[in-house]
Amino acid sequence: MYIRVFKTVGRACALALVTFLSVASEAQTAPAQKQISAQYTQSKWDFFAGYSYLSPHDTVNIPKAGGGTFPASYNNVTLGGLFSYTRFFNPYLGAQIEIGEHEWGGQYPTTGTNGIHGNDDGFMTYSGGLVLRYPGSTRFTPFVHAVAGLAYVNGPYYNANTWGPQVGAGGGVDLKTSLFHHRFAYRLIQADYEYIHEDFGTGTDLGHTGGIANINAYRLSTGFVIHGKPLAPPPSVTLACSVNPGSVFPGDPVTVTATAGELNPKLNVVYSWSGSGVTGSGTSASVSTAALAPGTYTVVSTVKEGKTGKEGLQPWEAASCESKFTVKAFEPPTISCSASPSTILPGGTSSITSVGMSPQNRPLTYTYSASGGSVAGSGNTAQFSSAGAATGAVGITCGVSDDKGHSATSSTTVTIEAPPVPPQPHVAAQCSIGFSNDPKRPTRVDNEAKACLDQIALALKQQADAKLVVVGSSTAAEKADTAKKQKLAAKNKHTVVEQYAGQRAVNAKDYLVTDQGIDASRISTATVDTDGQTVANYLVPAGANFSGDVSGTTSVDESGVTVEKRVPLPLRHPAAKTK
Repeated sequence: MYIRVFKTVGRACALALVTFLSVASEAQTAPAQKQISAQYTQSKWDFFAGYSYLSPHDTVNIPKAGGGTFPASYNNVTLGGLFSYTRFFNPYLGAQIEIGEHEWGGQYPTTGTNGIHGNDDGFMTYSGGLVLRYPGSTRFTPFVHAVAGLAYVNGPYYNANTWGPQVGAGGGVDLKTSLFHHRFAYRLIQADYEYIHEDFGTGTDLGHTGGIANINAYRLSTGFVIHGKPLAPPPSVTLACSVNPGSVFPGDPVTVTATAGELNPKLNVVYSWSGSGVTGSGTSASVSTAALAPGTYTVVSTVKEGKTGKEGLQPWEAASCESKFTVKAFEPPTISCSASPSTILPGGTSSITSVGMSPQNRPLTYTYSASGGSVAGSGNTAQFSSAGAATGAVGITCGVSDDKGHSATSSTTVTIEAPPVPPQPHVAAQCSIGFSNDPKRPTRVDNEAKACLDQIALALKQQADAKLVVVGSSTAAEKADTAKKQKLAAKNKHTVVEQYAGQRAVNAKDYLVTDQGIDASRISTATVDTDGQTVANYLVPAGANFSGDVSGTTSVDESGVTVEKRVPLPLRHPAAKTK
């Protein structure tokens, strides 16, 4: 066992050393001007290696050679190592593989006393699962994980190594450090619970092996963690634009300037510009407005960094910004528009008011339009009618023009509210039927049950669009009787299997259909796995959801249930007297 331990620990340590040197080399060669920010501390993968203490708890009843068993227990294992690799999908969730090796070192006990020198206890686990960490703003990173896999266990006593299933869960805390650009951390503690099942067989002639182990193990570990590359990409390039001036008359010059941030000085940078009348190739561009009609225009600037000819291939290597400027018409009118009320019901109306202004006090003419309904009026007021418009926001456009051909528009909205939605109907529980009055016919609908069913039939007749669900139940003894007869029916096809709960529901439905004339399509039958000799009745109005209001029911296959006719018991004749 020593050899296996040393091989496993040695290989894991070698892997940890190679990983550590790789990370260290990468960190040492990182560009000095690229400072590690908080997002870089969230690793894409973690490798953990450390010491582990295992406390297994179980007593195995080992068969004796001459018959009987003797109990043997596992001992605490102080020689152990734990190794894990975790690949994170995001800063919080990751997938983990874990190897644990715990071994006392003695293959057999040196004395006849059970438990000496480790009691031949050896535990090797191979498992995988999920890890959830919380990388907060402090230096501590708590985590929890859950794993499942296989365990390779020997002991207690002379039991040889045997494979068995293993599951575990636990958590711990890592302490971040600034070593190697935050790539090295200490695992202060990791505490886990493991459950291991081992079947060592029926034993041998030696009488020292065999038995079944159900091990509850508690594990404490500590060590170091190596962080891989960060999940977050490098900081994205930023670009801010400014325009001067922001409002001009046709023919006035406009200058647009772009300022980039987070650029890598080792990469090539390319600027580009687009827009009406825009010319430029560097950090600034000019706009010729002489041929532009009055209105608002947008200038788009883009910056890309990267190797020459490959700029902007990565998402964080490109950014863009927009600048807007206005070309003003000479002395145009202005207008503002409002609606009162702004929210109405279908068929309602709203007053639309416009306020137009002309710098030269020219005569103004108003116009109105709507995306739904209709607007009527002249001057600076109009009336909006919602007739024919759908519910929701309706756009109202107000226009003004002067006698020189200059015009302006403004808009407002009127919201047409939808009528209130009627409440969702729900299932209504009706009276229930008991079947405990007649022990000889425990599924028959008796006169007392008829009174309840007559009330339900009246409710169905009054609510022609409603339906009924009849839910039967049975006692534990009846369920056991049904199960027993089902086994007999598998051997003897003439065996009658009584489905008590389903029979009660079908009998109740038959009374409503046969005696009360209710359409059978309006009645459904079901069973519920509760203990009792009852039938519960549920009235389902139109639009109600039975399965949403009542859970735990199972539909009855009525084709396999024969209706029990309502006939009286035969009269018992007194026995003849002997002379």
